[in-house]
Amino acid sequence: MCQLLGLNSNLPTDICASFSGFRARGGRTDEHADGWGIAFFEDGGLRILNEPHPSCQSQLAGMVAEHPFQATNIVAHIRKATVGTVRLENTHPFSRTLWGRPWVFAHNGTLVDFVPRLEGDFRPRGCTDSERAFCWLMDGLQSRFGDVRPDFDTLFAWLREAAVTLSHYGVINFLLSDGELMLAHCSTRLSHVLRQAPFSRRVRLVDTDEDCDLGQGVDPATRSVVLTTVPLTHDEAWVGMPAGSLWGFRDGRVLATVPTVAGQVRQPAEACA
Repeated sequence: MCQLLGLNSNLPTDICASFSGFRARGGRTDEHADGWGIAFFEDGGLRILNEPHPSCQSQLAGMVAEHPFQATNIVAHIRKATVGTVRLENTHPFSRTLWGRPWVFAHNGTLVDFVPRLEGDFRPRGCTDSERAFCWLMDGLQSRFGDVRPDFDTLFAWLREAAVTLSHYGVINFLLSDGELMLAHCSTRLSHVLRQAPFSRRVRLVDTDEDCDLGQGVDPATRSVVLTTVPLTHDEAWVGMPAGSLWGFRDGRVLATVPTVAGQVRQPAEACA
């Protein structure tokens, strides 16, 4: 399946160290070679970079690993195609606008026979189950709440029920962000780690066996949470998120977590390109 990477922080920061290891999973240390993408929320705007090529071979992905893009929320994805061909429009993260804000979504897993009726403003541009799920979520939020964004507790409760519904169709690990919140659902596998002062002296990346200093050039007041499918470092206290759980983060803190277990999950279809 695919790989997810996210960051939620109280101050703008970069994800260079984490992404340098993460991109190796796109065809070098793992089999996810069908595309990659990353979204940065910056100063109220959104920047998305993506390609339908292996991230380990991409000069653009290499630039992202070296260039300190500053953002408070970041969503990245490395794809192993299971539904939909290897094309640019099928690469994650996907983006739509709701309540005057851009939202981004990335998914790890496969949804079986998920072909919802979409009656609002949101339609897939590609042909993945992931983008269909995202449009279904956006459609549901717009239908339920109209033009008024709900408070966090109401939004979180609605999303929990939506995650339960999606879980009936298969594996639905996902990251969803509007630039303020990071919402994460763990269907099978997802972990997070808190990074704040005093930062670890040095940590070793799992995928490249390189050492990096997480505190170098970072404002000591920075508090961030990094989320990923499989932990990226050997020397940090990664927290495994229980299967069937929904999490909400803001400013590098956990706002809420609830179970979403919804019975037996159907097995995903065979992977295909």
